[in-house]
Amino acid sequence: TGKELLARHLHRCSEHPDGPFVAVNLAAIPRELVESTLFGHEKGSFTGAVQQRIGKFELAAGGTLFLDEVGDLKIDLQAKLLRAIQEGEIERVGGMRPIRTSFRLIAATNVDLTQAVKQGTFREDLFYRLNVIPVRLPPLRERIEDLPVLIDFFLRRYNARFKKNVQGIAASTVRMLSHYWWPGNIRELENLVERLVATASHEWITDEDLPFEFHAAELDRTTSDTSLLDRALNLPSDLFINLP
Repeated sequence: TGKELLARHLHRCSEHPDGPFVAVNLAAIPRELVESTLFGHEKGSFTGAVQQRIGKFELAAGGTLFLDEVGDLKIDLQAKLLRAIQEGEIERVGGMRPIRTSFRLIAATNVDLTQAVKQGTFREDLFYRLNVIPVRLPPLRERIEDLPVLIDFFLRRYNARFKKNVQGIAASTVRMLSHYWWPGNIRELENLVERLVATASHEWITDEDLPFEFHAAELDRTTSDTSLLDRALNLPSDLFINLP
């Protein structure tokens, strides 16, 4: 949905745009390494800690720390995160003294944290500490009016990368894209445009260039028949000309 893009924009608009911007995807870090990644560790504090490590909180001092997928943070580390936010200090793993640090924190999640609080998987005090200025980023399917602008942006990016000269996407094709569900949001759109530009042999992208799932979504919208197999068997053959 553009979470990190918005976080970077907020950083650039802040009072300290020249400070560091540090992004951490908590869902991508092995559980046993999360604490060390965020808070750092001292040499010898655990097996494999052959040297001191500075954590993300320290690296973000004077700038912005963006914690993505904060809803995936395990309950035992949520207390340390709360202390870091509330007191403005952290303690490295194996450390003997607290370290003061100042940063702007932006947290993002695709988890319903109010529900997680009710289920006991997310601390209520941490939720209210994070939920100071909430911003909802709607999925692409709820902001289809952004589609032409995003397509144009990605066309220019991948024209430059692949040294192509794709002028645009036909209006009927854009309408077809607007009927798609976009489960992968903007990243899925970018990947699609990259593929279309990379394989383009003409200046305009048309319906025939789109992968099958977009034609299926269009048929799903225009027919009351609920059987995907029945619809697929009745697709006109020219829809398959680009399939391997």
